Amino acid sequence: MKAGIVGLPNVGKSTLFNCLSNAKAQSANFPFCTIEPNVGVVNVPDPRIQRLEELVNPERVQPATVEIVDIAGLVKGASKGEGLGNQFLANIRETDAILHVLRCFDNDNIVHVDGSIDPIRDKETIDMELQLKDLDTVEKKLDKVKRAAKTGNKEAQKEETALLKAKEGLEAGKSIRAVDFTEDEHKEFIKPLQFITDKPVMYVCNVNEEAAVNGNSHVDRVREAVKEENAEVLVLAVGTEADITELDDYEERQMFLQDIGLEEPGSAKLIRGAYSLLNLQTYFTAGVKEVRAWTIPIGSTAPQAAGVIHTDFEKGFIRAEVISYNDFSELGSEAKVKEAGKMRVEGKEYIVQDGDVMHFRFNV
Repeated sequence: MKAGIVGLPNVGKSTLFNCLSNAKAQSANFPFCTIEPNVGVVNVPDPRIQRLEELVNPERVQPATVEIVDIAGLVKGASKGEGLGNQFLANIRETDAILHVLRCFDNDNIVHVDGSIDPIRDKETIDMELQLKDLDTVEKKLDKVKRAAKTGNKEAQKEETALLKAKEGLEAGKSIRAVDFTEDEHKEFIKPLQFITDKPVMYVCNVNEEAAVNGNSHVDRVREAVKEENAEVLVLAVGTEADITELDDYEERQMFLQDIGLEEPGSAKLIRGAYSLLNLQTYFTAGVKEVRAWTIPIGSTAPQAAGVIHTDFEKGFIRAEVISYNDFSELGSEAKVKEAGKMRVEGKEYIVQDGDVMHFRFNV
């Protein structure tokens, strides 16, 4: 599962990517610096895995990861192939969620492609390009569906209704995620078309250091503008975050954060936000060889969770031994959890909960 960082040129995308990833994307003061999408595999910050490490003392620890893609800056006309538009749009289509970076800071030394700071205009520029691309998709599909609907095909008529809703919404400047579909319409007719503006989005307001805690008037405007979209807005001083990641010493980083009034780096919040935006959760395996966080979609069954370790585990699944993270943390060991009668045995129907510590029995 991948989250793509998008935005206009020079809003801080590559600097943000560098904060999140060990890869160092180019970061220069001109558009189109990052042409090939950079991909970083980023550890998901999770204090639970540190606690399990303390209790189990394993040989190695493997946290959960999420893939972040730095996509080059979009410009007006991208939907018609302007700039490197077609390539950018293809890169966005391949991601599962969007981290939309908006410039919410003033700095005369960093040029803005449109000459002034206005995050709402910037958001609308990107939205319009993505919406135009989706409109192209929906119109092509509608041409085919209308012909079938005219023959009296009931399924085609239902699809036509859903697609017309999508078309009207896009023409009114709405993203697909803000259009009111029924659950069935979305599942059957909208989701399979992989509309770019249907992807879940988080707006990342890039501010200066003074606004890192409480935001500023630009951020207030963004929050107001995205109310209908059911999207998260995260305030991040990307330049400051970059300075923090340069510090090697943990204590120094914590002091730096305290000085500006933050409990943890904003990038940690962003990574966790991307993880939940992708509808993912974590379960753990904990033994002396390894403590590991495994990533699964929310709603996964025990056999599906086992299949993430190895497909044979899913095929030959017999049962799962499950301890809730809180019980493990409070009681301190698997043996004590068993003594207290807190270990459960679950079957094929069990829906895995975030933080479950699991051990699978299987037969191949």
